[in-house]
Amino acid sequence: MKKLLWVSIGVGVGMLATKKYAEVKSGAALNRQVSKYTDRVADYLEAFHQGMSSREEELRSALGVDAAK
Repeated sequence: MKKLLWVSIGVGVGMLATKKYAEVKSGAALNRQVSKYTDRVADYLEAFHQGMSSREEELRSALGVDAAK
Protein backbone atom coordinates (compact mmCIF):
# COMPACT_ATOMS: atom_id res chain seq x y z
CA MET A 1 0.00 0.00 0.00
CA LYS A 2 2.85 2.35 0.81
CA LYS A 3 4.44 1.66 -2.58
CA LEU A 4 1.17 2.46 -4.35
CA LEU A 5 1.04 5.81 -2.58
CA TRP A 6 4.57 6.70 -3.68
CA VAL A 7 3.92 5.54 -7.24
CA SER A 8 0.79 7.72 -7.36
CA ILE A 9 2.72 10.71 -6.04
CA GLY A 10 5.47 10.09 -8.59
CA VAL A 11 2.99 9.88 -11.45
CA GLY A 12 1.29 13.10 -10.29
CA VAL A 13 4.57 14.98 -10.04
CA GLY A 14 5.63 13.65 -13.43
CA MET A 15 2.39 14.84 -15.02
CA LEU A 16 2.76 18.31 -13.49
CA ALA A 17 6.38 18.55 -14.61
CA THR A 18 5.44 17.50 -18.14
CA LYS A 19 2.66 20.10 -18.27
CA LYS A 20 4.99 22.84 -17.00
CA TYR A 21 7.70 21.85 -19.47
CA ALA A 22 5.23 21.96 -22.38
CA GLU A 23 3.99 25.36 -21.24
CA VAL A 24 7.51 26.78 -20.98
CA LYS A 25 8.58 25.25 -24.29
CA SER A 26 5.59 26.74 -26.13
CA GLY A 27 6.32 30.22 -24.78
CA ALA A 28 2.83 30.63 -23.31
CA ALA A 29 4.18 31.29 -19.82
CA LEU A 30 6.56 33.96 -21.09
CA ASN A 31 3.81 35.63 -23.11
CA ARG A 32 1.57 35.77 -20.03
CA GLN A 33 4.33 37.26 -17.88
CA VAL A 34 5.25 39.89 -20.46
CA SER A 35 1.60 40.79 -20.91
CA LYS A 36 1.11 41.10 -17.16
CA TYR A 37 4.15 43.36 -16.77
CA THR A 38 3.25 45.59 -19.71
CA ASP A 39 -0.25 46.03 -18.26
CA ARG A 40 1.26 47.02 -14.91
CA VAL A 41 3.61 49.51 -16.54
CA ALA A 42 0.79 51.01 -18.61
CA ASP A 43 -1.38 51.39 -15.48
CA TYR A 44 1.49 53.02 -13.61
CA LEU A 45 2.21 55.46 -16.43
CA GLU A 46 -1.47 56.36 -16.74
CA ALA A 47 -1.71 57.07 -13.00
CA PHE A 48 1.51 59.07 -13.13
CA HIS A 49 0.22 61.18 -16.04
CA GLN A 50 -3.10 61.84 -14.30
CA GLY A 51 -1.31 62.88 -11.12
CA MET A 52 1.06 65.10 -13.04
CA SER A 53 -1.81 66.80 -14.89
CA SER A 54 -3.74 67.30 -11.66
CA ARG A 55 -0.73 68.83 -9.91
CA GLU A 56 -0.02 71.07 -12.89
CA GLU A 57 -3.59 72.41 -12.75
CA GLU A 58 -3.23 73.07 -9.02
CA LEU A 59 0.02 74.96 -9.54
CA ARG A 60 -1.35 76.98 -12.45
CA SER A 61 -4.42 78.04 -10.46
CA ALA A 62 -2.33 78.85 -7.38
CA LEU A 63 0.08 80.97 -9.41
CA GLY A 64 -2.67 82.56 -11.50
CA VAL A 65 -1.09 81.42 -14.76
CA ASP A 66 -3.36 81.07 -17.78
CA ALA A 67 -4.06 77.40 -18.55
CA ALA A 68 -3.72 77.97 -22.29
CA LYS A 69 -0.25 77.30 -23.59
